[in-house]
This record gives sequence, C-alpha cells and structure tokens, in this order.
Amino acid sequence: MKAYLITDPYYYGTDVARFEKRLSRSLQHHRVTHACFRDKTTPDIEALATAFVATCKSYRIAHIYINSHIELAHRLGATGVHLTSSQLPLIADAKALDLHVIASTHNSKEIALAQQLGADCITYSPVFTTPGKGNPKGLEDLKDKVDKIRVNIIALGGIVTAEHVKSIAKTGAYGFASIRYFIDTP
Repeated sequence: MKAYLITDPYYYGTDVARFEKRLSRSLQHHRVTHACFRDKTTPDIEALATAFVATCKSYRIAHIYINSHIELAHRLGATGVHLTSSQLPLIADAKALDLHVIASTHNSKEIALAQQLGADCITYSPVFTTPGKGNPKGLEDLKDKVDKIRVNIIALGGIVTAEHVKSIAKTGAYGFASIRYFIDTP
C-alpha cells in the first residue's frame, strides 16, 4: 500500500531550514512512496516548495506533488499536482503539462467527475475523524468506493496510527495519506 506524506506549515514550519530538517526527519523514519507540499497560509511558498522538491529527491521519493499550484509543480519538476475538489476542472490543464494528477474527493459525485476528467488517482476523505473536516466516511464506505471505482483511491483524513493504516489496507485502497501520521518532532 502506498504511503502519502502531506506537509502542513503548522507541523513543518515556514522557515526553510526548519522545514528541511523536519521533512528529512519524517522521511528518515517512515516509508514514504508519495509526498505532497501543502501550504495554504504562507504568502510566498516558492522557497519552501523548492526545498520540499529537493529534499524529496534526495530521499529518492518517486512521486512528488505540489498542492493546488499547477505552474509551480511544473516549474519545480515535481511529478504532479494534488488538486482540491474545487479545482477538478483544472485536471486537463495539469495533464497538458505532463503532470500526474491526484484529485481530492469527498463524495460519489466528485469521484465520478475526477475520474471522467482524467485524474490519475484520488484521495477520499475524511475516512476517520479529523479536525474541521466533517463527519468521517468510515472504513465500510471506503471499501465500497474501492470496490466500485476504477481510479486508484488513497484514503485520507484522521489517519494517525499504525492500526488505522492496517485497517485501510484491508479495504484494498491503493494507499493512505496523512499529515499527522508522518510527524516526527522532538
């Protein structure tokens, strides 16, 4: 099962040196196959995104994504872009730049649209309880989506323990994504 690390400035910081140190620590202590730079609050993210891509490449992370910023992902040589559910109409723009697309989805309608528009993969969330993200979908709903949908599904939301990861693996999901699961801070 794929392991998808997602950054957040609350845990990784906005200072480049601190960000690199925390990201490196997470990549050293966890088996990560996919990684996404996500920062919705810092005004100038290019320096952090640049450090993110360089650090991931130094750890040989094969699938490197930038959240929401198609042009930045392309310019920095990221593997792809992770688009929000409101950005689904931009899938073709990202694909035109030869970027792999992961699309965030939260319901069957968004899943169908992401699949129709050519997303390579989707996240489905929230699977478990997570702050500010609404009612969790649960493992049974996730399994139902995995069984019915042809695009690869990455479970997201509230995944913080090894037990969560094991229970997601039992659904047949392509992978799991998390911010908090991968945090290694002193």
